[in-house]
Amino acid sequence: MNDSPESRNVIDSGSTPDTTLPIVVYALFLAGIVTGGLTMLVGVVIAYVYRGQNPHWFDEHYRYQIRTFWLAVLYFSISGLLMLILIGFVTWLVVIVWLVVRCVKGIKRLQEHREPENVDAWLI
Repeated sequence: MNDSPESRNVIDSGSTPDTTLPIVVYALFLAGIVTGGLTMLVGVVIAYVYRGQNPHWFDEHYRYQIRTFWLAVLYFSISGLLMLILIGFVTWLVVIVWLVVRCVKGIKRLQEHREPENVDAWLI
C-alpha cells in the first residue's frame, strides 16, 4: 500500500499511451512532400505495425494515417496523369495542401487525446 506520489504517477502514466510514435508518423508524411513519398512509406509501415495495440481513439489515428497514405497515393497518381494536360501541376499543389491539412488536424486531435474526425472521409 505504497501511496506515495511516485507510485501514483506510475499508475497514471500507464493510462494514457505515449503519442510520440503517431506524431512521428505524421511528421514522416509531411517530410514525404520533400522526399517524394519515401518517408511516407516508412510512416505507413509503422502505422500498420502498431495498429490494434492501443485504446480505440489511439488506434483510429493509425487507421487515419493508413487511409491518408493510400488516398495520397491515389491523388498523386491522378495528378501525375493530369500533368500530361498541364492541369496536373495545379492538382499536385492541391494534394500537397490536402496532405498538410490532414496531418495538422491529426496531430491536433492526437494532442487532445481524441480520435481524428472523419476518418473515412475522402477529402479532409
